[in-house]
Amino acid sequence: MSERQSSRKDAIRNREAVLAAADALFSRRASPEDVTMADVAAAAGVGKGTLFRAFGDRAGLLRALYEARLEPIRGAIETGPPPLGPGTPPQDRVRALLDAVLCFKLDNGPLALALEDSGSDSSPYRADHYERWHGLLRAVLEQIPGLADSDFTAHALLAATRADLVEHLAGEGGIPRERMREQLASFVAKVLAPGPRPGGIVEG
Repeated sequence: MSERQSSRKDAIRNREAVLAAADALFSRRASPEDVTMADVAAAAGVGKGTLFRAFGDRAGLLRALYEARLEPIRGAIETGPPPLGPGTPPQDRVRALLDAVLCFKLDNGPLALALEDSGSDSSPYRADHYERWHGLLRAVLEQIPGLADSDFTAHALLAATRADLVEHLAGEGGIPRERMREQLASFVAKVLAPGPRPGGIVEG
């Protein structure tokens, strides 16, 4: 094995170790702010320099971990069978997409909170992960006849799955997981229902 190949294997191994260590730390800590780059480096057994070279900064590490956890959902959205895959009617696909986002936030609360707090220029709406979800949801909404302003509707629907809101409802609100999923599905159904819409926006 050449020195270059060995170096590349070491880099891949270090990256996997860092992601595994960060995953474990975010799962155990009550607050995402409690997890520092130094903590992750120590848990992964690598130097902080290695960590920063691989991910750039804390936000870069959060994005990489988020993407790794999200990979199964993204695969189902892009090529999978119903209800997430492209073969599903758009109304059903919107409900399934938002349910998947909600369940992801419930299962990955600390990580989702940390990532949403690290958006570009302190705005979570400029973050790559948010723009990806918004673009995907908007594209599906555009397939629904008579639905006006798919861009705003996508923003409004995603607002119902913000990590801080989900944490509040599940924690202080004490709303069980299945009840929250039912509430979201009901809300989505009302937004997508045909007929007169708020603000004079009418189907047709």
